[in-house]
Amino acid sequence: MAIRAALIGTGNCGSLALRQLVEDARFDLTGVWVSSAAKVGKDAGELAGLGVTTGITAVNDLDGIIAAKPDCVVYCAMGDTRLRDAMADVRKILAAGIDVVGSGLGVLQYPWQVIPDKYIQRVEEAAREGDSTVFFTGVDPGFATDLLPFALAGTCQSIEQIRTMEIADYATYDGATVMFEVMGFGNEIGDLPMLYQPGVLSIAWGTAIRQLAAGLGIEVDDIKDSVEQEPAPEDFDVAVGTIKKGTVAAVRFQIEGMVGGKPAIVVEHVTRLRGDLRPDWAQPAQPGGSYRVEITGEPSYTMDICPTSRNGDHNYAAILAAAGRIVNAIPDVVAAARGIRTTLDMPLVTGKGLYAAQ
Repeated sequence: MAIRAALIGTGNCGSLALRQLVEDARFDLTGVWVSSAAKVGKDAGELAGLGVTTGITAVNDLDGIIAAKPDCVVYCAMGDTRLRDAMADVRKILAAGIDVVGSGLGVLQYPWQVIPDKYIQRVEEAAREGDSTVFFTGVDPGFATDLLPFALAGTCQSIEQIRTMEIADYATYDGATVMFEVMGFGNEIGDLPMLYQPGVLSIAWGTAIRQLAAGLGIEVDDIKDSVEQEPAPEDFDVAVGTIKKGTVAAVRFQIEGMVGGKPAIVVEHVTRLRGDLRPDWAQPAQPGGSYRVEITGEPSYTMDICPTSRNGDHNYAAILAAAGRIVNAIPDVVAAARGIRTTLDMPLVTGKGLYAAQ
């Protein structure tokens, strides 16, 4: 029997998750929630870019989504800039007895020692009330910062450091909120947006640091973060608008999980809007962007992950990977024990049922 699933949020990741929910025979779509009034009433097939009619039209009423009684909700609504509202949404869905999987609340990927216990307890209480499960994931933080490092770490005899990296050109990324409000592109140098305020990076990627530490069986003493900005040499255009000369056009930040005064777990991001900016910073393994896992130990590893797609560039492919990771986890989330689940709890998703000859 197909799993009844609904989608919350049809942005970059949500629209790609919706595409799979419509096309994958494992799922029966029960509803779609949207934040934009312009999307209300549109068919899910149109919102997914499929050119088919599903009979499921978009609403902006969360109660209506819950009333349809899906087995699982895929939550891809923006959580970075509306954390309180997103947490309330998830608790409401869980309390109604509906499982949740998604990308919109990164702090729930591994929240322990990252956010205050009272917020974790509220989510767990809602899950107990509804006998429901919640699992949040993505790419980075997500499978590039937990699943893949764990796979390599399991072959080592000793480990000194794990470093995960995203190295990408975001010029084609069309999410204005993320680009301007979260990452601060186009800002004056030194004008730090929300993400770079003191301690925020350590929360946003603290989930990755803490989860890797838990998998390695080590205690992180402290988490440190730092950021560098690079100005645009002249005016130039990107997908979300014009980047003015002298404003932020490239960013490098890193988060370090310290053990005994040494950086044992490091997450590094190098994000450019032009490939020629800061050539001394790490370079991607393929034009446009890639992810990297480096393990220093015995043996040591460097693994480059180069997502591509027939339908878009590296940014599209990375978001598609996040959507696939989320949707393919649904059957295991539905079968999992109640409460907050993490990559450490979930079984390995092998791609069963996804083979399609071209």
